[in-house]
Amino acid sequence: MKKALFGPSLTPYLLLAPQMAIVAIFFLWPSAEAVRSSFHIEDPFFGTATFVGTDNYVDAVTSSTYGRAARFTALFTVVVSVVSLGIALALAVSADAVLRGRATYKTTLMWVYAIAPPVAGLIGSMLFDQHIGPLKEFAALFGWDMRVGFDYADTAIAMMTVAAWKQIPVNFIFFLSGLQGIPNALKEAASIDCRSPVRRFWTVVFPLLAPTSFFLLIINITYALFETFGVVDVMLKGEPGNNPVTLVYKVFLDGFRGQDLGGSSAQSVILMVAVFLLTVIQFRLIERRVHYA
Repeated sequence: MKKALFGPSLTPYLLLAPQMAIVAIFFLWPSAEAVRSSFHIEDPFFGTATFVGTDNYVDAVTSSTYGRAARFTALFTVVVSVVSLGIALALAVSADAVLRGRATYKTTLMWVYAIAPPVAGLIGSMLFDQHIGPLKEFAALFGWDMRVGFDYADTAIAMMTVAAWKQIPVNFIFFLSGLQGIPNALKEAASIDCRSPVRRFWTVVFPLLAPTSFFLLIINITYALFETFGVVDVMLKGEPGNNPVTLVYKVFLDGFRGQDLGGSSAQSVILMVAVFLLTVIQFRLIERRVHYA
């Protein structure tokens, strides 16, 4: 196999320059500006800034509303990740076993992937609408009067449901690709050694999906923390009130609604550091149990 080697020229740097420019403009520069702003109280109208040290960080971590948002974000992330991964894995196993109409089955399950988060939030709002929502009427059959937008628990359940539904197709695609990458000879040998389908799946098939599962775990946590902003914003209709909010949405509320630029910057830095530490822990602890073939 031939390898592409570059001589002592500027070609590699020129090829990397566009991507590095995008990273610098849309990630490094805003991150540096957020860190700088987090140590100041800024006037949003006159552009003046007063250095206050770590006061913004202290106010954030000692605030009861921030603690409530942090606890809900942790619960929201766990539920969305577990539910979307579990359902996607079950659908992928079912799709892998389909002999006829497999293409139609896969296409139907992957349609949701093309829906943007705000559109998913709009669909969820209609499904849980207080007057015409079919899911609201379905819950009423069991004596459950769902009041999405008014009741804290009902709103949380609705947001988790929509966010998990939006992420299922992505997980489904990767799980199905992983299942189809397992050699048929290995599956046949496993079926001979172990007659129980459930035991065969957990002892042979699922360990081979460990790299895919680990990758999707990282992706789903990142999705639940950041990419669900559109779902939360549309379902709350811009009026959070006493309803649950995620940390990334609280950054938006305090920064753009409350005009507390310094405080929202401190919250974004805390969230960035927390996600970084969580990712490091995942790679240090979980990846040790992942075996790549």
